Amino acid sequence: MATSLYDLGVASYLQTVGAVSGFLERGAKHCQETGADPDELVDVRLFDDMLPFHFQIRSVAHHSVGALEGVKSGLFLPPAAVGPLPYADLQAMMAQTETALKALTPDEVNGWAGKDVAFQIGDRKIPFTAENFILSFSLPNFHFHATTAYDILRMKGVPLGKRNYLGHMRMKAA
Repeated sequence: MATSLYDLGVASYLQTVGAVSGFLERGAKHCQETGADPDELVDVRLFDDMLPFHFQIRSVAHHSVGALEGVKSGLFLPPAAVGPLPYADLQAMMAQTETALKALTPDEVNGWAGKDVAFQIGDRKIPFTAENFILSFSLPNFHFHATTAYDILRMKGVPLGKRNYLGHMRMKAA
């Protein structure tokens, strides 16, 4: 059986969005156990020239459900620059992202296969097909930001391991 656009995009996004929600929950629990304020995490950066935690979480949403909206419309733009959100709002954002992804049907998403999509940054438009946009642009960005968010929480002492990042894998049914 061939892999569909839905499998490449939605199913892959859902796996990692679930993992991000899980490690956000572990971060909140760690803060509760240590008496730390989770809102102090939202502006943490790995390096001064990298964007903060809240941007990493927003980008997970933007490069998943936002990317699929871009495929549907034919145009994907960089995320809007906005200030930090409270940690609980970032958790809610991941829950909303998961809900929006689950609302997409395989028939709807697979119907976008072969569609032209452009990534527009300033006056420049970079052309893709739906498949190449998902595989070569959206998924790499999505995983970069999910990994960076994970790394920030690890750096701040949240007990996370690789299994927390992998999420619920799609294993062969018995």
